[in-house]
Amino acid sequence: MAAESERTWGGQTLEDRRAARRRRLLDAGYDLVGTGGAAQLTVRGVCRAARLTERYFYESFADREELLLAVHTRTAAEARDAIAAAVAAAPPEPVAVATAAVDAFVDLLQDDPRRGRVLLTEVFADERLTRAGVELIPSFAALLVEQIRAIYGDGAEGGPDAVDAQVTSVALVGALAHLFTGWLDGTLSISRERLVAHVVRLILAAAPVSSRDA
Repeated sequence: MAAESERTWGGQTLEDRRAARRRRLLDAGYDLVGTGGAAQLTVRGVCRAARLTERYFYESFADREELLLAVHTRTAAEARDAIAAAVAAAPPEPVAVATAAVDAFVDLLQDDPRRGRVLLTEVFADERLTRAGVELIPSFAALLVEQIRAIYGDGAEGGPDAVDAQVTSVALVGALAHLFTGWLDGTLSISRERLVAHVVRLILAAAPVSSRDA
């Protein structure tokens, strides 16, 4: 006799159905946070939006905070994967690599403005997301480290070493988060083209910074 988890209903196993319900909750949570902010995310509200009972909510998440972090983590992973893919497909030349990375991120923000709110705006508005954003900085910084190494090599003569590249990348991630937030909320009036060009030049200008002789 098949185990309970292996039995099927409508061609789906119990695990398939649980996974589908979790995705529905994540999608509903993403929409609530992305359109109204983290304060709009409640267990009752997300269940109503996902058309599921609270019983199914607690099947996937311990509480509202766990869902909030899951929404942020999933959105950040999508952004990180898109940037990494763009960098991998770009010609092995500094300007091309930096432009591909920045273009990919800006495209993500423009294609779905909810991403910008989840990744950037709400990180400054919700303490839990602030901590999550800090924890994710190293993974995004790692992508910039690769760009810097592509420009100067790892510890090339007179250039930055791995430590310099890491420090510069973390600094850039923090600065760029504020820059993109200003662009998204309209406080920074600049065209998409000029924004991309400026960010690319910031990356290229910061890349040679070295403290090895300090």
